[in-house]
Amino acid sequence: MASMSPASSAYPATLTFDPPEKVANWRPLVQWLLAIPHLVILYFLRILAQAVAFISWLVILFTGALPESLANIQAMYLRYEMRVYTYVNFMREEYPPFAFGTTPTDDGADPRVRVDFRPQLTDRNRLTVAFRVILAIPHLIALALLFIAAVVVELIAFFAVLFTGRWPEGMRTFVLNVNRWYLRFQTYLFLLTDEYPPFALE
Repeated sequence: MASMSPASSAYPATLTFDPPEKVANWRPLVQWLLAIPHLVILYFLRILAQAVAFISWLVILFTGALPESLANIQAMYLRYEMRVYTYVNFMREEYPPFAFGTTPTDDGADPRVRVDFRPQLTDRNRLTVAFRVILAIPHLIALALLFIAAVVVELIAFFAVLFTGRWPEGMRTFVLNVNRWYLRFQTYLFLLTDEYPPFALE
């Protein structure tokens, strides 16, 4: 896996992707269709993650700590989400596993995608937790703009893969970095950490 595209290890949520040399030319046409079972599961997992985030919010406000079991559910959801997104974006051919490991450290079930977390379970900042949604708004605005740019890049990559079987490296790196930013944002919003995410594409 020498070609792995690494993520910064500074933030307590990291995404690493091992890009294939080629992707079959027909993949951009049907990958989203093949991903429907995963997208359905992801929809319900997101509802669960939002409910767990609300419960976590209450628990942290009252106790100053995040139960490990709640952190592990969020880690499972966010990891599953990243695995599905790399497939939907036709960055790889391997079908994502229907794997739901609830551990902060990636279990390696997906050979292409690795997502690791360092949840902050104790000594939580109740003030920033109380206003977490408000504090996350600048990142939400930045991500909205980045997602628009990512859609344009993915449209160009669609034709590149369709005709050449390869993602242009710079475009793939940009989309992956947007996904990393989104992962850090979700990690913060879903209360796995009090560390504010950097405004950085890395």
